[in-house]
Amino acid sequence: MAQDRPAVRIICVDAAGRVLLMRWRDPYDDRVYWEPPGGGLDAGETPLEAARRELHEETGLAGSAVVDVSVPVERDFRWLGVRYRKTEPFYLARFPGERPDAQPAAFTPVENDTYVGNGWFTVGEIAGLDVLEPPHLLDALTSLGAA
Repeated sequence: MAQDRPAVRIICVDAAGRVLLMRWRDPYDDRVYWEPPGGGLDAGETPLEAARRELHEETGLAGSAVVDVSVPVERDFRWLGVRYRKTEPFYLARFPGERPDAQPAAFTPVENDTYVGNGWFTVGEIAGLDVLEPPHLLDALTSLGAA
């Protein structure tokens, strides 16, 4: 089990209540899954600063949309053959329009190679997705008032 740097996730909600999810393919086992945008904290960065930076890097959306409201979410997942168990803060970001165009702005080489796409989903659609990370994402949406 890996001990890695702390990370954050961002629950992005549009004016119609849809949630943005990113689709990734793990080349280690070809597992494909959906999860909110986010990533690791850089040295000296607060979780909120990381959430704002990561949102812009992964989606091109304004990091300023991330509000200082988060819930802790337990994670247990595998990536590139490594198991991670940790707690990540999930932040909330609201957008005034419907389905804002979310396109990567500053991916790493690994992200470029593993990114499959993204989509805006209703809570009902999220409940029907094949593989969701974390599997209990709907609980985090409810805790943040996004569902």
